[in-house]
Amino acid sequence: MSPPASFYLEQVAICARAARDCRLDNERDKYLRSQAAWQALADRTIEVATARALREAKV
Repeated sequence: MSPPASFYLEQVAICARAARDCRLDNERDKYLRSQAAWQALADRTIEVATARALREAKV
């Protein structure tokens, strides 16, 4: 079972804050890449949950 989208969105926020507070470009880039990856996971989780809800509503 995968974590809820809220977990992924919390990670997105953490990475965004970390990137904002970084002084080094390479470290900021690392956090921005991580933020994008967490956002993709959140988006996919939301997409799957929405599709599941639609399928269940049709039954």
